[in-house]
Amino acid sequence: MIPAHYLFDTFHGKRVHLGVTGSIAAYKALDLTRAFLRLNIQVGATLTESARRFVTDLSFGALGADPLFTDMFAAGMNYDHLEPAVADAFVVAPATANTLARMANGLADDLLSCQLLAYPGPVLVAPAMNPRMWSAPATRHNWEVLGQRGVVRIEPDCGSVACGDTGQGRLAPLEEIFIRTLAALSPQDMRGKKVMLTLGPTREYFDRVRFWSNPSTGTMGACLAIAAALRGAEVTAVTGPVDLPLPAMIRRIPVVSAREMFEAARDVFPSQDIGCFTAAVADFRPPACELGKFKKGGAPLALTFEPNPDILATLSGRKKPGQVTVGFAAEAQDLERNAAGKLERKNLDLIVANPVDEAGAGFATPTNRVLVMDRHGRRESWPQLPKTEIAWRIWDWISMNTP
Repeated sequence: MIPAHYLFDTFHGKRVHLGVTGSIAAYKALDLTRAFLRLNIQVGATLTESARRFVTDLSFGALGADPLFTDMFAAGMNYDHLEPAVADAFVVAPATANTLARMANGLADDLLSCQLLAYPGPVLVAPAMNPRMWSAPATRHNWEVLGQRGVVRIEPDCGSVACGDTGQGRLAPLEEIFIRTLAALSPQDMRGKKVMLTLGPTREYFDRVRFWSNPSTGTMGACLAIAAALRGAEVTAVTGPVDLPLPAMIRRIPVVSAREMFEAARDVFPSQDIGCFTAAVADFRPPACELGKFKKGGAPLALTFEPNPDILATLSGRKKPGQVTVGFAAEAQDLERNAAGKLERKNLDLIVANPVDEAGAGFATPTNRVLVMDRHGRRESWPQLPKTEIAWRIWDWISMNTP
């Protein structure tokens, strides 16, 4: 299943053509089709003769894929080999070793290879085969040739394959194929930019089993990280303890405590163009405990908390000319006043503030309602929207208002 924070509803009317070849993984192309259609992306498909031994064109048609192609001469004299040219991306998944060889050598001896040879747009290929076939010198050569030609290559995964062998050859996870395809459909207005994000909560341990934290799931930060990567940015995510997958195109630095997050962000930020600080950092930490675990003794537990580093204020205060910093503010009251104060006090270029006491906004929800303000006095209130949509709009704002 494709994670919810991968589902960006900004691709209405885009077209993807799917090439399906003779692998036992061919059935997974049905789930890929369903995921694209969920975002109102139009899907066409071409099944090779071998693919139809595993799945049928009727299955794709039942889901809503259209047009569907199988045989070069199924309808007599026609130009089906040219039809996918109207698509915005051509995805071959799964691709067999034979298909890679055809593509690398410019063969056009069946309908799919003809379509690929004639297709002028971005091509993505996700192989699936036995590990020994994947590691064969001929396959490796063909793989390199495709990369040199600009084909987007999605490496197969490692694990057990149908014959019982183990190694690299399994079809890549569907979410990886899906997100790489969305990148091919996205504007590349952030290409050349380096973006660092902090996301999720931090945990400050009382002892080895108890900690001070908050309910942040990191969803907003993950949406921002993925949206930036889709639009071409080189993204580094400094992630607190969250259970959220991120695409392989995003560099991930996992941390636990606020001090660990500060050290990681401090090391990364100087080389970045944009710092986006979405993490819900614990402002205070309990003192270090010499005991492995506090024991009940009947008496009240009293702890004196110490302040943690202010990651946002420290790094934004050190930014170089041209660097942009974006902060987030989760507020329980006086949303606009508190956001405006934080924008100025922490030397930010943009602040995104949201109420924490409103249903459908704040922590652990797929939606949010935000107030956006920048250092030039621009201000907008956005209604409750999916966090994916808010993330996309934030990068729109930054792209339009920064060099």
